[in-house]
Amino acid sequence: MTSFKTSLAAATALALSLAAAPALAQDAQTDDAQQIVVTGHPQIGDFGIDLSARDLTVKPGDDFEKYASGTWIAATEIPSDKASVGSFVNLDETARDQVRTLVTSPANASTKYGKAYAAFMNEKAIERAGLAPLMKDINVVRGIDDKTEFARFMGSTYDKFGTTLFAGGPYVDSDDPTMNVLWFGQAGLGMPDRDYYLKSDFAKQRAAYQAYIERTFRALGTPNPAVAAQEVMAFETYIAQLSWANDDRRDISKINNPMSTAQLEAYAPGIDWAAYWDGANLGPQKRIIVNENTAIKALSALYAATDLDTLKLWEEFHVADQATGFLPKKMVDSRFAYTSTISGVTQQRPRWKRGIDNVNGSMGELVGEGYVAEYFPPVAKERMEDLIKNLKLAMADRIRGNDWMGADTKKAAIDKLEKMEVMVGYPDKWRDFSGLAIGDSLYENAVAATKFNAEYAMEDLGKPVDRKKWGMNPQTVNAYNGGLENKMVFPAGILQPPFFDAYADPAVNYGAIGVVIGHEISHGFDDQGRKIDASGAVRDWWTPQDAARFEKEAKVFGDQYAKYEVAPGAFINPTLTMGENIADLAGVLVALDAYHKSLGGKEAPVIGGLTGDQRFFLSYAQVWKSKAREDDLRNQVTTDPHSPERYRTIGPLRNVDAWYKAFDVKPGDANYITPEERARIW
Repeated sequence: MTSFKTSLAAATALALSLAAAPALAQDAQTDDAQQIVVTGHPQIGDFGIDLSARDLTVKPGDDFEKYASGTWIAATEIPSDKASVGSFVNLDETARDQVRTLVTSPANASTKYGKAYAAFMNEKAIERAGLAPLMKDINVVRGIDDKTEFARFMGSTYDKFGTTLFAGGPYVDSDDPTMNVLWFGQAGLGMPDRDYYLKSDFAKQRAAYQAYIERTFRALGTPNPAVAAQEVMAFETYIAQLSWANDDRRDISKINNPMSTAQLEAYAPGIDWAAYWDGANLGPQKRIIVNENTAIKALSALYAATDLDTLKLWEEFHVADQATGFLPKKMVDSRFAYTSTISGVTQQRPRWKRGIDNVNGSMGELVGEGYVAEYFPPVAKERMEDLIKNLKLAMADRIRGNDWMGADTKKAAIDKLEKMEVMVGYPDKWRDFSGLAIGDSLYENAVAATKFNAEYAMEDLGKPVDRKKWGMNPQTVNAYNGGLENKMVFPAGILQPPFFDAYADPAVNYGAIGVVIGHEISHGFDDQGRKIDASGAVRDWWTPQDAARFEKEAKVFGDQYAKYEVAPGAFINPTLTMGENIADLAGVLVALDAYHKSLGGKEAPVIGGLTGDQRFFLSYAQVWKSKAREDDLRNQVTTDPHSPERYRTIGPLRNVDAWYKAFDVKPGDANYITPEERARIW
């Protein structure tokens, strides 16, 4: 699943899950008085370009981000409880406020989400319970007698608190996209990425993490907590050394390694696999898509070489770590002392926001049903679907007019585009939550929700793919391309200003949500999407000549991003971010084409002294206006396939001829690239 924006503060995923739902940050609303207000036109509403955000002392060709949003950037302070602020953050704040209004309504007090939120906010009851609920789970780990039993426990963590050296879950079969099979890969780390253990840049975070482990063991009454923390840190460092880097993990060609259960067990000895599968409630599988195959083999050997006491300490810590958000304040604050070094924030978020995020994470689609009824009018869905149709037509024209793509490849690309399903606002069929029991205990609610959601996910294994199921909640401020499902999903949460307004100036809509649509469409044809055919099967349907030409242009594009220094000594990884960067560029080009087509051959009106193309590009740039902390930026370039917001503005536009024309960008301007050196991917 490739999303439009990945959160750097994503909630902890279940051990046997493929992806966690993003949880974005937030900022303050833009001053409506500074918006372009246009009346007298049925398609133009009261949101648009924030004229006051611009810094007109900056030449557009020198720094378009500052030209579009420089005054806002200079005047904006990042609140102490946030890693960043910006348009995405702003809208996520709005969506969270909307959900809070829904969840805390007296009419919803007796609903599952009303009761779950109330339990989260009942701090007195949480303090009274103390660590007693957690200690029951900790004592299960402490009672493990041998490594066979431990392997069984690792397998069982798919539906409970705890960790495992391996992670997986049902997803589309890479050969037969009509069926779900088990995807299986590396796991076991507590910090965000292997680089946090191995690179000198993250010494501060390592020290904070080890101190947090020690505090956790002390709270649990574990003997010699400092020594225990050292052992866990050393073990996870070994795991990191054996784990694949992120840029390899996003390459579908590398992670598509089918095996049967028997073949995997023979390939990766060192663990009692029968016990592991038993713990995971998994019988023999004819087909498992093994991802980081060499890492899994090495991790199995590491398991065999590691003593049981070390493994139990590692597991004990992770049970407590995953449960911390449902425990007394002392434990929550202890974890924050570590996680604040990842994001750079200095203050914990208000409890109500964490409570809403918990409800969204545990029963988000149930909340989403009420959210859509309250906040997503039918006209928004209708006009969004029209926009998507226009963007798909524009992408088809781009494919037909592409001079590096051969006729056969073009035909296959058009076929994939035509078969790409589109889902807007909310699922066609709502998920049933009647089996989820919610009571007064926050900890017990968390245990119940973890098990309920894990079992729901695992129900798909060995069954036909249901392409109508969503991987995001309707209230999520994001969008995604379903990869092997060949579908696009646009939740209701993102279909609000500044991204979309059913009555807005078309230039603004196309520059904002239009680019999001184009971005998601083009993921079907980026450096990984091009390896997936119209049915969703992993198959190289490009001719070798077309692939070579594509890779040549992609390298030109990637070389530009490799020079972007987001923090001292921290540069964008063009391999990790290639797919998202290509999607950003294609999104701009396709959305601009669609906007021009929507004018029906007429000149765009000049509004607020701005031409249609200028409003389009300014809308795009202001969607990405952002200000982030240095630690957060370092985390992003290490873990996130998306480039930081500043470079999602500058990077694509430097390769768009129409941007040069719209703002009279000339040789000598800092961001000028000669026409011959611009990337011509789409």
